[in-house]
Amino acid sequence: MSDDSKRSSDLRIDDVEKKSHDEPPAPDAHYDPKFVKKTLLMIDFRLLPIMGLLYAVALIDRTNLGIARTAGMELDLKLNIGERYSIASMIYFIPYTLLQIPGNIVLRILGARLHLTICVVGWGVSQLGMGFVKTWGELCICRVLLGVFEAGFFPALVYIITTWYKRHEVQKRLALFYIISIVTGGFAPILAYAMTLLKGKHGYNGWQWIFIIEGAATIGLGLLAWVFAADFPETSKFVTEEQRKMILDRVEADRKDSVPDEVTFAKVTAVLLDPISWAFGLMFMASTMPAYAVGFFITPILLSMGYTVSESLLLSAPPSGAAMISTFFFAWLSDKTKMRAVWLAAQNFVCITGLMVTGYTNSNATRYFGLFLVGMGASGCVPGVLAYQANNVTSHSKRAVTTAITIAMGGIGGIFATTVWRQKDFPRYIPGIWATMACQFTMLILLCITSFVFARRNKLRREGKCGPLENTEGFYYTL
Repeated sequence: MSDDSKRSSDLRIDDVEKKSHDEPPAPDAHYDPKFVKKTLLMIDFRLLPIMGLLYAVALIDRTNLGIARTAGMELDLKLNIGERYSIASMIYFIPYTLLQIPGNIVLRILGARLHLTICVVGWGVSQLGMGFVKTWGELCICRVLLGVFEAGFFPALVYIITTWYKRHEVQKRLALFYIISIVTGGFAPILAYAMTLLKGKHGYNGWQWIFIIEGAATIGLGLLAWVFAADFPETSKFVTEEQRKMILDRVEADRKDSVPDEVTFAKVTAVLLDPISWAFGLMFMASTMPAYAVGFFITPILLSMGYTVSESLLLSAPPSGAAMISTFFFAWLSDKTKMRAVWLAAQNFVCITGLMVTGYTNSNATRYFGLFLVGMGASGCVPGVLAYQANNVTSHSKRAVTTAITIAMGGIGGIFATTVWRQKDFPRYIPGIWATMACQFTMLILLCITSFVFARRNKLRREGKCGPLENTEGFYYTL
């Protein structure tokens, strides 16, 4: 062997050895992998089913207005006058949006179990009250109260789940609890149809029984939340001290925020002034708008195809099955590749395709297939954006406020959906379809901007041209 070849070989060996020594150990490297896997599985079973079930009930309770409308509420409360139905749908989102940040701040004061119980029981009572309203105005009051109590719920769920896992374990978990809600929500029209068969019992119409039964069930689940809902890792009692230490060590090694920091006015202001916080919020708004549009208007769209009320309610369920499969597939892919933006963009294109097919084809079969695509594209983006946001912030204070901003903007998506999908545009809802597609294109632009900004910041940090990102040594943004 020549001297040059020997030197080249030595250099390659040295590079390999140097690289292996430079690579930091995995965050949980000093723990037995079997112990880590067993503990995470236990946490999954304790956290995700109850969270998913509660969110499913929240989703059903906020969107069952469309089902009740077709079951006689429109005639009884005269919702067919002007834009009464759209206003009753939209008014929920005003308190829901405004109270997100205060809700996440109160969460840390009350603790997760008490906070969740108050939220769930409160909106259950509001839902129950909707079964006894006599006028359109009373319905709007109950919808406002529903928004007040649900405001603190979803951001609390997301915040709690993200405190238990490493960054690239989050989206699968968020997707799983969201899938539970999709599956449960998918059966909602079928259950609602069964409830409408109680029409006339004790003098109540079918739509009233929907609210009465679902409201009572929600109150019962709220009491179960007090018993079974998990708190934060540092205070939960269902883990041993060894398990607690392992969870906190993993989080600390991953993003250096296992210990909660104090929420101050200066920190909240800094997050509110950060354009990236609002970029995440706008992306979440773009994701929730088609999801809400489908939730509120899938039954009327099916009615416009000539199906009966009972057929429309039953046909509203299958698109949820496709959305469930798509949501988990993209979540698995995203966590596997440790990339978020590219898979979110792919789902945007699926949603856009579905909107075009539903709006501009004439066959009932193709229009119905379009509803499948809209659900598949929109549903997966909801946990996807939440994971994208959660992966790119550190510290509990910033996480709490950023999560609240993101989900509050989701409420804006609900307002947007209920105002641009207008009754006078029935049966095609073309203006609503184009407004929803505009949101998808906006999200694609924002994904390009955030990807560029995060990639540039990562590059500058690796070159030593800036300080630690997010004030956290060793932290890099997820693209």
